[in-house]
Amino acid sequence: MPQLGRRTLLSAIGVTAAAGAAVAAPAARASVAARSARRARRGPYDGEVRALLRRMTFEEKLGQLQQLPWSWELNPGSGETREVEDAARAGRLGSVLSVLGAARTNALQRIAVEESRLGIPLLFGLDVIHGCWTTFPIPLAQAASFDPEVARTDAEVSAREARSCGVHWVFSPMMDVTHEPRWGRIAESDGEDPYLTSRFAAAKVAGYQGDGYRDGRTVAACAKHFVAYGGAEGGRDYNTVDVSESRLRNLYLPPFKAAVEAGVETVMASFNTIGGVPAHGNAHTLTDILRQEWGFDGMVVSDWAGVQELIAHGFAEDGADAARRALNAGVDMEMTSTHLRTEGRALLDAGRITRRRVDDAVSRVLRLKFTLGLFEEPYVKESAEITAPSPAARRAARTAAARSMVLLKNDGGVLPLRRSVTSIALVGPFASSTDLLGTWAVPAAAKRFPAAKVLDAVREAAPGARVTYARGVAADGAGTSGIAEAVAAARAAEVTVVVVGEPAALSGEAAARSDLGLPGAQEELIAAVARTGRPFVVVLVNGRPLTVGDWLDAAPAVLEAWHPGVEAGPAIADVLFGAVNPGGRLPVSFPRTVGQLPVHYNHESTGRPADPGNKYTSKYLDLPSSPQFPFGHGLSYTTFELGTPELSRAAVPAAALREGAGVEVTVDVRNTGGRAGDEVVQLYMRDRAASIAQPVRRLIGFERVTLEPGATRTVRFRFGAAELGFWTNDPAGEFLVEEGAFDLYTGTSSTARARLTLTVE
Repeated sequence: MPQLGRRTLLSAIGVTAAAGAAVAAPAARASVAARSARRARRGPYDGEVRALLRRMTFEEKLGQLQQLPWSWELNPGSGETREVEDAARAGRLGSVLSVLGAARTNALQRIAVEESRLGIPLLFGLDVIHGCWTTFPIPLAQAASFDPEVARTDAEVSAREARSCGVHWVFSPMMDVTHEPRWGRIAESDGEDPYLTSRFAAAKVAGYQGDGYRDGRTVAACAKHFVAYGGAEGGRDYNTVDVSESRLRNLYLPPFKAAVEAGVETVMASFNTIGGVPAHGNAHTLTDILRQEWGFDGMVVSDWAGVQELIAHGFAEDGADAARRALNAGVDMEMTSTHLRTEGRALLDAGRITRRRVDDAVSRVLRLKFTLGLFEEPYVKESAEITAPSPAARRAARTAAARSMVLLKNDGGVLPLRRSVTSIALVGPFASSTDLLGTWAVPAAAKRFPAAKVLDAVREAAPGARVTYARGVAADGAGTSGIAEAVAAARAAEVTVVVVGEPAALSGEAAARSDLGLPGAQEELIAAVARTGRPFVVVLVNGRPLTVGDWLDAAPAVLEAWHPGVEAGPAIADVLFGAVNPGGRLPVSFPRTVGQLPVHYNHESTGRPADPGNKYTSKYLDLPSSPQFPFGHGLSYTTFELGTPELSRAAVPAAALREGAGVEVTVDVRNTGGRAGDEVVQLYMRDRAASIAQPVRRLIGFERVTLEPGATRTVRFRFGAAELGFWTNDPAGEFLVEEGAFDLYTGTSSTARARLTLTVE
């Protein structure tokens, strides 16, 4: 048992608690290393920034803190663009968002560079969430790959395409850990686990930013939304978050720390409150933690009108008060609302803001522009603009989509489908739909490059088969008149593929749902196909976990395809026919019903943990306490066997952990089936007793491995203080690793059973 009176305090030496770290390292050293890496990439721009600041009027400085929106349908020179153009011409505009295209960005840039007094270039930002011209799977799907290289590839392709079109800065990655599937923005997240999210956040930052910006193929990334947005009450967007300091630091902050350590250039504040204080006015998170504790020296941007919304929060009296609170808390650039620009002079004269803080914010904006090379080359070469997905980009998107799919169920080996099959029925509202890109696809890309259809891809994959199609029901309507046609098609076919799910508009921002079942009459369609008694497969295309209990028992096989992006159809066909053996795993638990929420795997224990044999424990009377499908779950067309795990040492001194010592768990994984496939080996930890109640399990390692039939590989997980410790409720940031027993579990989901015990002495 831990000797709580002799707890090991590591915060005094600054042990990093970033969930993405393999081995603990002092935060001071890590922060210095991160800043050094950023500065090496940026170049020595402090002198240039100071020289420019000396030449700027106060109004021009305020202008650099302003970002104004563009409209997709507008072109420079039209009357509707006058506000943006006039501000650029006056040198009172720092950035423009939502403008895409070399000609458009160059035209606006020329106004700022050639017509303003100082010629400071504009910074162009865009919501590139999972692809620019080439739409990759939604981020939640990418997390299901349990392969951070999927996120890195998306970011590399997206950065190349966006930068060629004049975009310098993307508002991604979104790294909001969430336990709330009703929240529409779970589609943009990496799910419910901070360790998984941290690994993906770091990979995506690296993909966007590369080793620098001089090759014209990379962009500045933006870690959003800072912080705890995923904890919105009721899963309703923009809603309140009431969170303790320990949960803030242990659950929500680790991915942002990982992004900062990866060198992310910018951070975006979130819409929510944190313990009653709106994030846009929260000096504790934006200054105390982000800047002072972590040493972040990049730029903080507001979210859309986030400064203005401090008034609606009841945190600011008016626009001037909102500007004061946001700037003083740590916001450097205001998106869309204009209070800093319009109220800044009066605030300065009244002593409510300081010239020093304004100069600090402006310096961060200018440094980013110097880093991106905009002062040297403000324009993009229109002849080199990428205006369509390349064949290589499409191949990458197809690979990413197939790699992200999760086989939830496969009774009787219905999948993979035989290519020699003579007849296939495709039914369901998404079988011949292009609405498979998912939320936050770039509008111009969605219009010009819709998703490839599942129907077309199945016909191509099985050219000798008779493939029939019947929609059956609409995606979200109540009509059932088409079900009879779908049933007839199913009866006449060897096998039926039912493609159901959510329209993209039902996930993403402002798309909270109170019901997580399939919309409309889609469940009735599945039930009708099941009654035929013919073999069938359900393919889910969705942006969040769904409740599938009403029809799951009747479906022999279920493939979770998410919203797979521009190559949706071919990627789904690849998995259905076995060209790709599914290896994805769930990055979020699937609930049995909405009433069961929250149902995440990494919940804290209680004094009365759920016990089916004891009424007086924490559970529902009418529902099992477990989820429908647990975090980490996923099947394959082959089988795997994990050996007995081994620890490199049964005990480790606390003093050794303080010095950065690590512990290693090894486990063999063998492909016991008849085809090559992927397994995701996972390592979980449980602190048996601690001074603050801990999650029943925490993911601290995973590795996706590909094995030929009969092959074996040894997987090694190394961890240390960062994985064994936790943050307390001390607002100053106290990180502890306490003496005692730690259970370690290896397996292929969060229900892993093989256990080892490590003792910290």
